[in-house]
This record gives sequence, structure tokens and C-alpha cells, in this order.
Amino acid sequence: MKSFNRKSRRSGRECAVQFLYGLDFTEYDWESALDDFWASMAWVPDDCAAVSEDARAYALQLIEGIMQHRDALDAEITGALANWAPERVGRIERNILRVALFELRHAPDVPEKVAMNEAIEIAKRFGNDEAPRFINGVLDRLKGE
Repeated sequence: MKSFNRKSRRSGRECAVQFLYGLDFTEYDWESALDDFWASMAWVPDDCAAVSEDARAYALQLIEGIMQHRDALDAEITGALANWAPERVGRIERNILRVALFELRHAPDVPEKVAMNEAIEIAKRFGNDEAPRFINGVLDRLKGE
């Protein structure tokens, strides 16, 4: 498995969250949607279009892994929702949780604390004001399992 630097991983995580978020609104096959995603990002300044090849590669690694394990990840997330119905979880938050949980369960080179902190930072950027606290709470319940 290729090693990625911190900046590439952050950009890759952000792009993976954006792709997965968009996919939640469609019934597209995720593999065929990837090219369209990267093409659509070409006009967005300072976003996924500007990321390095390493960041794209890390995003793809995350996306492929999440899609392979999506049902199991979603079941774990649902089980960790204290006093929340799964349908109440926003799409951004759900996809941030998927990325973080995938890293917690399937990326041994990513320390637990890093996966959690990155998820919180991405929630600050893309989620609402309550998202970072919500993400932190759910991941706290998931980390020790």
C-alpha cells in the first residue's frame, strides 16, 4: 500500500466525502460516477481539482474501501447513534463518519486519533455548527469497539 503525506490524506478525505455525499443523491454506479466527479470539480477553484495526484489516489482508495464495506460501516454507525434515528443523520455527517470509520477499521497506518481529529476538522468545514460535536460523540462510541 502506498504511503501518503498528511496534506494528501486531508485533501483525499475531503474529496471522498464530497464524492460520497453527491452519490447519496443519485442512483449512479459509483465506479462510473468517478470520472464525472473529477470532471465536475475542474471548475471549482481551490478544491478537489487542485489536489495532487496523491490526494486523488488516497480519495480513490477511501472510496473503493468504503463502497466495499459500506453496509458493515453503516450498520456500525447506526449502532453507535445514541438517541438518534439513522434517517436524522445528515448526508455530510454520515459520509464523514463513513470515511473516519473506514480508516479506524481498515487503515492500520492511520492512527485512531488522527482519523478522529481529521473527521472533526472536515465536519467543521463542511457540516453545520453541531456537526463536529456529533461526529466526535459517534466516533468516541465506535473507537473502542
